[in-house]
Amino acid sequence: MESSLLLMPILTTGLAPLFIWLLRTNINAREGVSFAAGILTFGSVLTFVPPVLRGEVLVYPLFVILPGIEVKFCADGLALIFALVASFLWILATAYNIGYMRSLKEHAQTRYYFCFAVAIFGAMGVAMAANVFTLYLFYEVITVFTYPLVAHHQDAEAYHGARKYLVYLMGTSKLFLLPAMVLTYVLCGTLDFRLGDISRGMFPPDANPVLVQITFALYMAGLAKAAIMPLHNWLPSAMVAPTPVSALLHAVAVVKAGVFSVCRILLSGFGVNLMDALGLGEATAVFAATTIIAASVIALTKDDLKARLAYSTVSQLSYVVLGVSMLTPLAVTGGVAHIAHHAFSKITLFFTAGAIYVATHQKKISMMSGMGRRMPWTFGAFAVAALSMIGIPPVCGFVSKWYMANGAASTGHYALLGAMLASTLLNAAYFTPVVYKAFFEEPAPGIDLSHYSEAPLSMVVPLCFTAAMSVFLGLYPETFIQFIRVLGGI
Repeated sequence: MESSLLLMPILTTGLAPLFIWLLRTNINAREGVSFAAGILTFGSVLTFVPPVLRGEVLVYPLFVILPGIEVKFCADGLALIFALVASFLWILATAYNIGYMRSLKEHAQTRYYFCFAVAIFGAMGVAMAANVFTLYLFYEVITVFTYPLVAHHQDAEAYHGARKYLVYLMGTSKLFLLPAMVLTYVLCGTLDFRLGDISRGMFPPDANPVLVQITFALYMAGLAKAAIMPLHNWLPSAMVAPTPVSALLHAVAVVKAGVFSVCRILLSGFGVNLMDALGLGEATAVFAATTIIAASVIALTKDDLKARLAYSTVSQLSYVVLGVSMLTPLAVTGGVAHIAHHAFSKITLFFTAGAIYVATHQKKISMMSGMGRRMPWTFGAFAVAALSMIGIPPVCGFVSKWYMANGAASTGHYALLGAMLASTLLNAAYFTPVVYKAFFEEPAPGIDLSHYSEAPLSMVVPLCFTAAMSVFLGLYPETFIQFIRVLGGI
């Protein structure tokens, strides 16, 4: 395969915002661009699947800035997991966006679709980055162009949330990620990832271990999109955005770019052997396990549905970090698979939250009693996705958590296993009441639900499809796990 074809997903997502802007006066054509670009991007990424599953690593250097610093793209098993998820969910998110934005008659829709498309462009660049420099460039593109989406409502609350979002993400990348890049270049002489073998990494054997540890700490602090505590507060604050943006933030582009970058830095940057030798995996696992439990406890206290989902995301993201930082084949497989499995289930949850708001203008869980009888498809999809978050078969969240639990048990990490089990109970504690209220509780006295019905089909069909995909991935886990198996050294 011609390595230059690696540019196709980048070019498609890069040109889409331009055409969205040019066709801004024709709303059907404007939204059609997003559909077409999503389909073309997904199709172009699919062409990389056969060679990657044969064990090939595709690399295309675009241009050199300095020796060892260049813009370069790649496709390996890890890249394809994120790229396939982001491009596929963009198609479904576009259909959902149309129903949401038109039903609520939202303002600035062209700006909204433009920034949404640029965010996907950034996600594709992060997914296919072959070195730290390229990853950093596209990581920042996501931050800059999701800021207008978070501030979309243009009121005091929106500007406050967007300001916190920008300060956290831009601040940490400048204060920590840039110095980490400099130290990496000094220690390695290059910023290129070691692709094809996650056991070795890019750091030479004679690298100063103290400097390597400092570099690692800077990376972990600089990648705040992964929302590891205490650098997580931007994420709940970003809930002021429209619900489709929350879905983009929590399932497709932003947080997935964060945990994907952590996986790429840990596995293709430092490598399993070096992480283990310097004790970096255990330290990272402790932070991740703490985040999993603390965020789950906070989620229990939230009556606002999106706020509860936001803290659920903080918790679930750290499952990815926890799995990878345990450094065992089973745990790494579970952690990386959770990037995809969490994406389908969490986007379903945010889609349902948006559908509930469009149909009822209700955000509070305490006010959702009986709504499941008026909106059975929406709340049914919510229930399926909630089972995935809890980790109950046959939904896909069970698969990734099963791999991680086995990885922890097989290596004697019983404290980490205990944290996962405790989180499962907490997940059940904050998701089950939503489903119970919707289907089994009577509405509060004086509240008439008879005028409520399902949201528009353009919203309900995507959320039912993503819920069905969550079950499909639980029944056929090889869909994404096969990409993890071709990573060298696992």
